[in-house]
Amino acid sequence: MYEIESGTGGLLGLSQRLPPSNLAAEQALLGALLANNKAYERVSEFLAPEHFADPVHGRIYEAIQRRIEAGQLADVVTLRAEFEHSGLLDEVGGPAYLAQLLSAMVGIINAGEYGRVIHDAWLRRQLIDLGEVVVNRAFGAEPGLDAAGQLEAAEQALFDLSKDGAGAQGGPIAFERALVAAVEMAAKAFSTPGGVSGLPTGLRDLDAKMGGLHPSDLLIVAGRPGMGKTALATKIAFGAAKAILREARETDPNAVPRGGVAIFSLEMSADQLATRLLSEEARISGDRIRRGEIGQRDFDRFVEVSRELASLPIFIDDTPAITISALRTRCRRLKRTRGLDLVVVDYLQLMRPAAGTRAENRVLEISMITQGLKAIAKELSVPVIALSQLSRQVESREDKRPQLSDLRESGSIEQDADVVMFVYRDDYYLAQRAPKELAYDNPEKFHEAVEKWQKDMELAHNKAELIIAKQRHGPTGTIKLFFEAEFTRFGDLDTHHDESQRG
Repeated sequence: MYEIESGTGGLLGLSQRLPPSNLAAEQALLGALLANNKAYERVSEFLAPEHFADPVHGRIYEAIQRRIEAGQLADVVTLRAEFEHSGLLDEVGGPAYLAQLLSAMVGIINAGEYGRVIHDAWLRRQLIDLGEVVVNRAFGAEPGLDAAGQLEAAEQALFDLSKDGAGAQGGPIAFERALVAAVEMAAKAFSTPGGVSGLPTGLRDLDAKMGGLHPSDLLIVAGRPGMGKTALATKIAFGAAKAILREARETDPNAVPRGGVAIFSLEMSADQLATRLLSEEARISGDRIRRGEIGQRDFDRFVEVSRELASLPIFIDDTPAITISALRTRCRRLKRTRGLDLVVVDYLQLMRPAAGTRAENRVLEISMITQGLKAIAKELSVPVIALSQLSRQVESREDKRPQLSDLRESGSIEQDADVVMFVYRDDYYLAQRAPKELAYDNPEKFHEAVEKWQKDMELAHNKAELIIAKQRHGPTGTIKLFFEAEFTRFGDLDTHHDESQRG
């Protein structure tokens, strides 16, 4: 084992150091609990039997905990009877030790402080254990993990320790404080055109239905391949980035926005995604751009639009098969350095769980990922949009509109998400059902079928549906959207013109 310098100036092996503990604090707390069971209220929220350095103390605390939570008295007499009955009295030091604990007791007022001392010592021991694992891995204890994987595993272990072992960090807040936050949100919705209290999406009807994108929400956008999931997600990201920039420049036209949109593109490269955004905004077909079939005029327009978009606070990360721990680290860094208002992940099934973890099956793996995304949304207080594939069972139905049960590994996705939306385009399926002459025994029937099909195609042309199948904070329903297949571009669908024509 390697050596490090001790505080006294000499060299001291790690193995020679005693792990942090405070046995006097453990004895004093147990004495206080045995003398007055009300002291338990001061430590019950964060202290567990495994936090005690002395296993005997942990066992005594567990017995006290069990009796108090069952509404029974926990003192020297009742614990002695319980340990005698279970044959563990000698293991906990006998009746003399229980009586000795009473003499070490502290007042009920100090019980919470002693509990925190015990918890802090346990947390330090966990950090030492974690440090040893990191050191052993770095020396090659797990050849399967490269250096980058070890960093991710260490970050994940630290995150888990901070999340699960942080003690009484949260807890109830006064209802008055919760009311203030609710009134502030309502005031923002009241003063904003269209009643949007959250981050605008750039889609009028979606904002009207949801009130924008709200912090801490996990939103799932799902659909079959070819439906335009990525196009919709980029449209929302684009709309949100424009709103962030607009708000920042209300007072100062040259202001740099403190906030932005992070897009984790696991399927497309950063330049492909940028080309798509440019194509949508410049209204030049991405296919023509790739093949170089554009004139000077189109190219000038392309360059002009790219200059306009350059100021948008959008950050693209195209790392393939990114792990949930790496994504969390990058989001935290962005939040700290540039500000962060929205996270988009394209798409869920291409992600991997945290490095160093191995799920038993794909369903558990997806569950770990969705729980991780929801945790990121809550920790950073930003909305997270994750795209998801749908299972093939959609294709076997007459009505191809997706349902919640069509989500791949649907249980965990549906459970963890605050909002589940499906993208559906009728013209995609109608195009596949074009009548074939060989299927009809006479030309008249064939022409009738073609006419009906053409009419259906006209009705479905440039139209898409966004089906909100689940929304924790609002109504479900279907939103009609405009869709230009040439530019893979979504927009608001203006139905008023059609209605006036019908009248």
